[in-house]
Amino acid sequence: MLWHRGSALSDQPTTETASASDALAEMAVEPIVAGMLVGLGAGRTAARGIQALAERVRREDLAIKCVAASERAEREAKQLGLEVIDFGVIEEVDYLFDGADETDRAMRLMKGSRGAMTRERILCWASKKTVFMVTSDKVAEKQIGARCPLPIAVMAYGLASTRNALRHIGLNGVLRRDLDGKMFITDNGNLVLDATLSGDENLADLYDELNTIPGVIDHGLFLDEADEILIEHADSIERLVR
Repeated sequence: MLWHRGSALSDQPTTETASASDALAEMAVEPIVAGMLVGLGAGRTAARGIQALAERVRREDLAIKCVAASERAEREAKQLGLEVIDFGVIEEVDYLFDGADETDRAMRLMKGSRGAMTRERILCWASKKTVFMVTSDKVAEKQIGARCPLPIAVMAYGLASTRNALRHIGLNGVLRRDLDGKMFITDNGNLVLDATLSGDENLADLYDELNTIPGVIDHGLFLDEADEILIEHADSIERLVR
């Protein structure tokens, strides 16, 4: 269905039929044209977009450059033949595609299962257009936060005091660990706390409260970064547009 946030909901649902190929990824990369600088998100769904983009570049001899939200995404892109450049010298990105851990009908996103939310947010803010891909099982009935924890990137320095500050706003974060039991470290050298939400929080207030805690580097609440969200259903792709 085609929903427009900020205006009356359309009473004429529109769906786009998926093909046997990766319709979700292909739709996400379809607007990319020659000469663009493209932001590549992190995670499994974003990797589908990277694959689809690489296929377009090969098939159409498409001249583009990319910047990546994670070291893993950069490696994957380079292995597929995409040109990835240093984001440190880039002021603006033309187009970003990424995935998300959860979304709701207000186009709010939960991100951070891969620990890349800091870089992903910076890329969002630098991008002229942002498109996110999710599967239908990641759409929350009410609001984000009921289905998956809120990732919070924190500095190791002052960890105990940061956790205490989080408890004061009602968040008890579990320190994320890898499969070997070692502390999970982001590409930026930070730790991640995963906090369970009730699903009834005022997300705007929580966003502001998190941003006032000095030890919090970033978090998974992406409340207004999405210009467009593509939702993959069994036989169609639903498009939400801000």
